[in-house]
This record gives sequence, structure tokens and C-alpha cells, in this order.
Amino acid sequence: MTGWLIALGILVLLAILPVGVCLIYDENGLILSLLLGTVRIKLYPKASKEDKKKKKEKPKKQKKKDVKAALPKTKPAKKEKSGGKITDFLPLVDVGLRFLGSFRRKLRVKRLELNYVMAGGDPCDLALSYGKAWTAVGNLMPLLERIFVIKKRNIQVQCDFAADSAKISARLEITITIGRMVGIAVKYGVKALCEFLKIKNKNKGGAQK
Repeated sequence: MTGWLIALGILVLLAILPVGVCLIYDENGLILSLLLGTVRIKLYPKASKEDKKKKKEKPKKQKKKDVKAALPKTKPAKKEKSGGKITDFLPLVDVGLRFLGSFRRKLRVKRLELNYVMAGGDPCDLALSYGKAWTAVGNLMPLLERIFVIKKRNIQVQCDFAADSAKISARLEITITIGRMVGIAVKYGVKALCEFLKIKNKNKGGAQK
């Protein structure tokens, strides 16, 4: 009995475990990380410059190859695949769109940061651009709030008259619990499978006639 309770407890913990991605962009470029609860796993950039140099040096040693292997091989011309019926494709597209729409308000933005530093020598032009930038932010935020639950945000637009070019830094952390993700995947996976079986049975019936 205790074993079942432990297994149930583990399943509950996994169901409420948040998973997601973290995107950071600054002067160092793009950094992509996978979020598993409180654990952060860096996905990009993964390899260091030294590792890349070692990988490039290895292929240079392997230069001896057979003459026959070096000759270009002629491949038989492949027949181009014809497209499928659009009437069979549209139901799957509909399921896919409903699947994406089901994530509305289920994705949690733990952190949304944006710092845009505008550059320019003319104060009048910079003031107009500054106003337009805040207008764009004001129009964008309601759209994001319809899709995501935004927990923490920090959006800044600044002016730097001495800067040569505009600079931007951003950070976005999006998470969803495993339970919600699995539930949505199962629900729409079953729907997609049903549509696929309908199309398969319909095509079989047409072939028999």
C-alpha cells in the first residue's frame, strides 16, 4: 500500500512540476535554456570555441580514401511526391489550431524583461520615436495578456543621445506544468488520431470501389 502511495505522490509532484524555456538576448547574443522546476539546463550556445576548434581539426587527419569512394556517385532520379487531398488535410489543420489555442492562459510567463535604448542626435526625432515605441508596447501588452499569464514584467524604453546605435536586451521565461501539458497533448492527440483513422478508412473505401 505504501508503494502505491509513494508512486501516487511522485505522479502528483511530476504533474505540478513546471517545465519551460528561458530566452535571453543581450550583448553576448542569444542564450536558450530549458527549465525543469528550479533546474536550468543550457541548450544554446552549447559548445565552447575551444571545442569547436578541436572538432574542426579532427577531419583534417582523415584524408586517405579509396579512389572509387571519392568519385561522384550518380543517384537515380527520384519521382516527385504528389500532394495529398486538401479535404483530408484541413481537418488535421483544424485540430492543430485548436491544440495551439488550448494553451491560451495556461502558459505562465514567469519573467518578461525588455530594455530598449534608443539612439539619435536629433532630440525631436528621438522624442517622436520614443512616443511611438511606448505606443507599440501599450498595444502589444494586452495581446500578450490574452495568451499568457504574466507574473513579473519589466519593460523600459530609454534614450541615449551619445549612443551610435540602438541597443536592446530581453529576457523571457515561459513555463507550463507537466500535468497540463500531458492533458492537452492526450486530448488533442486522440482527436488527431480519430481524424487520421477517418481519412484512412475513407481512402480504403474509395480504393475498394
